[in-house]
Amino acid sequence: MDDPAAQGRGLPLPHRGIAFGGDYNPEQWTRETWAEDVRLMNEAGVDLVAINIFGWAEIERTPGNYDFGRLDEVMDLLAAHDISVNLGTGTSSPPPWLTTAHPEVLPVTRDGVTVSPGGRQAWCPSSPVVREHALNLVRAVAERYAEHPALVLWHVSNELGCHNALCFCDESARAFRRWLADRYGSVDALNDAWGTAFWSQRYGSFDEVLPPRVTASSGNPTQELDYRRFSSDELLAWYDAEAEVLRELSVAPVTTNFMATAHIRTQDYWSWAGHVDVVANDHYVDHRLADPAGEVAFAADLTRGLARGNPWMLMETSTGAVNWQPRNIAKVPGELERTVLTHVSRGADAVCFFQWRASRAGSERFHSALLPHAGTDSQQWRTTTRLGALLDALDEVAGSTVVAEAALVFDWQAWWACDGEGHPTADVRYLDEVHALHGALRRAGVTVDVVPPGAVLDDYRLVVVPTLYTVDDEAARSLEGYVDRGGHVLVTYSSGLVDENDHVRLGGYPGAFRELLGVRSDEVFPLEAEQVVTLDDGSHGSVWTERLEARGARVMASYVDGPLPGTPALTRHEFGQGVSWYLATRLDEAGRDALIARILADADVRPVLRDAPASVDAVRRRGSADYVFVMNHGDEPYVADVPGRELTTDTLDDSHVVPAGGVAVVRQETHGRRPTQEEDA
Repeated sequence: MDDPAAQGRGLPLPHRGIAFGGDYNPEQWTRETWAEDVRLMNEAGVDLVAINIFGWAEIERTPGNYDFGRLDEVMDLLAAHDISVNLGTGTSSPPPWLTTAHPEVLPVTRDGVTVSPGGRQAWCPSSPVVREHALNLVRAVAERYAEHPALVLWHVSNELGCHNALCFCDESARAFRRWLADRYGSVDALNDAWGTAFWSQRYGSFDEVLPPRVTASSGNPTQELDYRRFSSDELLAWYDAEAEVLRELSVAPVTTNFMATAHIRTQDYWSWAGHVDVVANDHYVDHRLADPAGEVAFAADLTRGLARGNPWMLMETSTGAVNWQPRNIAKVPGELERTVLTHVSRGADAVCFFQWRASRAGSERFHSALLPHAGTDSQQWRTTTRLGALLDALDEVAGSTVVAEAALVFDWQAWWACDGEGHPTADVRYLDEVHALHGALRRAGVTVDVVPPGAVLDDYRLVVVPTLYTVDDEAARSLEGYVDRGGHVLVTYSSGLVDENDHVRLGGYPGAFRELLGVRSDEVFPLEAEQVVTLDDGSHGSVWTERLEARGARVMASYVDGPLPGTPALTRHEFGQGVSWYLATRLDEAGRDALIARILADADVRPVLRDAPASVDAVRRRGSADYVFVMNHGDEPYVADVPGRELTTDTLDDSHVVPAGGVAVVRQETHGRRPTQEEDA
């Protein structure tokens, strides 16, 4: 739910309202183009740009010799046109002279291949050589621009770990051993945590430990899990090292761009979030997914969770097509506005793009931009100026926070472990179930906070726990206490099976949650790839079944067919003052939607608007004002019964017609009061 302490806080940026802008790469263009750029930025309403993101080779053309001449000109030009700067440290990709002089800094893949320079992020996160050169550059940049009037935010590196998160070189091996020694204290504790009694893997000293490189068989699952934890921590340490220099020399806030998105899972951002002054995320619509718009909504909710409910920053997105998918689909009319407002409705107080001007050369030459190759005589430029005006109309929304009565538990470490080797079925993919349940809640018109395991949950009426394969004792007790005090929870299959070391919890499944759920199973019966089972409530399941017994829980649905006819598939358990549900299969969309509707009613969670099919993305609140965001993803006009002033058209009415593919944001005076059941009905 919204954090009262965050009401009106907003981002720590000097301007008021929703910030609008993007990455600006003037080093790719002539000085004459710079003058045109700032003029057009003012015309479009751009007030924040990120520069010097890939500036290392431009600034330090030879070792130790810094030339800031061109960057000085750009900083001064932007300041003269009232455009604020999110200034990059420039360390994201080392220049060729560094990798030529020190080829040992190049990352190494799992199978021992050294990665060549020529792309980006061609460096090992554990390399002391790269870190020394990078921190020298950071200090030089900070000393130069700490007092510059255009500076409002520091941008450490760029998308840390996008391409080099997992390095398997000897330097990384040494760093991994140090990390393990800090974590476990003794090699005996390491052996216990890793279960090295299996397959004669016992270590006599930390010096014998290697990264999980290619092996002749499947590897040690806890070794793999710890290597991912180490790799996330190693990149966080890189961020912290840069941030320490910046904070020594400057008072401007410091951040870096997270990648909370479906196709990247290498960083545990729950552990990163407290280290940044502004939570910022890069997110692009992924047309390879079954429900791209739904994934945008989930990622935005997740980013708000990282920000602890406070406003956050969309650091990068695209106006149209990207360049890195097999088929780079452009956005259809209205899609950009809907995508942007999905982020804003879920807490973003800044919307920025990659990039300002589309590149002529390089790997991303066909990536869309605010100013396209066709220039200002283009549909994209007209869309850019409209978007700037739309965000200006929503300036009063900035600083408000999102209202949610339901939460979804999400964990990167559970993702890593769940999608590893050696499970009952390879068809259980963690993010599939997360997206499926988030999508069902969204279709029901319910806003969802995304929270980590162990989070304080008492403000929520319902908590959903999708496939939380690994969970520690503390987080399991936290969920149990929430239900005992009156909360409602839904837990789905393959949850609670193992502890934080990926050791199976003995005594039957679902492990850590048996008592909470009032059930026990002794064996999993995975389904074939296309196999579907029928439940006696008419729904259909796939992927997973298990031999489940109700031990205190009430059976709500059982299998009609499949390997376990007559066995419970859905249960409801009254635990303490609350209720816990367990779903032991993967329901199809219709069955999932029906189940979520049933559980929402049981928990007294009501949608923002009645009969609004996936059209209300979220509500933001400040004081007595609710800002209701309505996105019409359909092909027909939608009438939103929301009395109030529509900010997007400046009209006051009891209802608002949202055209097909259109958007509306309505300010409604509610005084923060939750409607009664009679009013809601």
